[in-house]
Amino acid sequence: MAQSLLSCDLCSDERVDDASGLDLSLSAMAYYPYPYLPILETTASTWFPNVSGESGSHKRLKRTASVPELALASVGFSHGQGLISRNSSTNSLNTFPGLQFRDHILTYAQKYLAAEAVEEVADAIIGSENGKAEEDGSGDEMRLFHLLISCAEAVACRDKSYASVLLSKLRASALVFGSSFQRVASCFVQGLADRLAMVHPLGAVRFITPTIMNSVLDEKEEALRLVYEICPHIQFGHFVANATILEAFEGESFVHVVDLGMSLGLPHGHQWRHLIQSLATCSGQPPICLRITSVGLFVEQFQIIGDELKTYAQTLGINLEFSIIESNLENLKPEHIKHHDNEVLVVNSILQLHCVVKESRGALNSFLQIIHELSPKALVLVEQDSSHNGPFFLGRFMEALHYYSAIFDSLDAMLPKYDTRRAKIEQFFFAEEIKNIVSCEGPARVERHEKVDQWRRRMSRAGFQPAPIKMVAQAKQWLGNISDGDGYTIVEEKGCLVLGWKSKPIVAASCWKC
Repeated sequence: MAQSLLSCDLCSDERVDDASGLDLSLSAMAYYPYPYLPILETTASTWFPNVSGESGSHKRLKRTASVPELALASVGFSHGQGLISRNSSTNSLNTFPGLQFRDHILTYAQKYLAAEAVEEVADAIIGSENGKAEEDGSGDEMRLFHLLISCAEAVACRDKSYASVLLSKLRASALVFGSSFQRVASCFVQGLADRLAMVHPLGAVRFITPTIMNSVLDEKEEALRLVYEICPHIQFGHFVANATILEAFEGESFVHVVDLGMSLGLPHGHQWRHLIQSLATCSGQPPICLRITSVGLFVEQFQIIGDELKTYAQTLGINLEFSIIESNLENLKPEHIKHHDNEVLVVNSILQLHCVVKESRGALNSFLQIIHELSPKALVLVEQDSSHNGPFFLGRFMEALHYYSAIFDSLDAMLPKYDTRRAKIEQFFFAEEIKNIVSCEGPARVERHEKVDQWRRRMSRAGFQPAPIKMVAQAKQWLGNISDGDGYTIVEEKGCLVLGWKSKPIVAASCWKC
């Protein structure tokens, strides 16, 4: 009953659906659509689950009653078997003047679902299958998880004094060279500290983009290179994109690729080297001319890549034309892209479009309209498959914690604890994404990842039609060739290919046509 009422209310609000985009079980904890709810929240104690022992060595999360839940009993409602039942007079509804019966149902249904969501995330992050404790020390990690969530709640409430105390405790437990969860927790602690530091005494929050030193930029470039070499995330996107592009170019003489972001600025243009090699060695006549247009602001870096690609293409007998459009995606104009009538056009986006997603959706819609006007034969979209763009901080925090815990777990399986490569990947690549999600708001927050279902809605509204990717067998074979561990998986989901770690989606690839 609570679930149905909640879903009915949310489904009727398309604006909220576009903003949060996804899994209500994780974002419900921060979704309170009625203005009186902050009054309830100001008196609430921390309602996240506590750790308590049960029979034997097994430990699970138990949720203690919070002040809002005690208030629930005073107005005549109680939780039982997943339902909310009425057990006393409705006269007590006068406790909150002007509230309706349905308002109380929604309020406490959301609280109930939110607490369940925290327990589910804790089990997924810390617990093993069937809810069993993993190893000695899992209780310490469960306490660290509880402390981290409590700190996030204090930061969300702008309680600087309490949050500072919790941050001090977290810094002693969230070790950069500790267990997988301790390492990911250390990144979230950095983000919480940054967010708390920007809270003014009057309650306003200011967000300033930090100045980045050249030495840090060098470390980030090195970390990106290591991510490409060690993690399959980016290579998966390149593999699926190139297979789709080759299919679109089959039998064509003049072909043109518009690359958004030039594959994150990776040196040597790995994706396009593989494409050029495939075009030169595939059966049939290779194209007379291949054009690659790179869109982005790093002109010097892109030009170096372009020169290397032209030299490489000449050695394989491919005529390559390379050009650069110096613009970010938000300011891209139709006239910037030179498209000839006799060529086949494909647009390639590897982990780029989420940076164009804003609260208003206007920037992304404008960009997609420009691309749609070009009538590309295919638009390949590869994005992180997680909902880090919800409108409420706590919901984003929980989603991000679940998502990056899976990534850090995969790194733990691939690299030793004290491997410097692992530390660079964690602290200079994934930690930067985590800090942006946790500490930034407004234009400064660019890591606005969304689930593949939300991208389907966005692309459909812009006039694109899905073009199913039917290459699961080839993708699994490719994964087996490059991955040493058994934790990575590739599944097909409604025409998209999703790379995951132990059933947790990490990256999704989809294809679209006009």
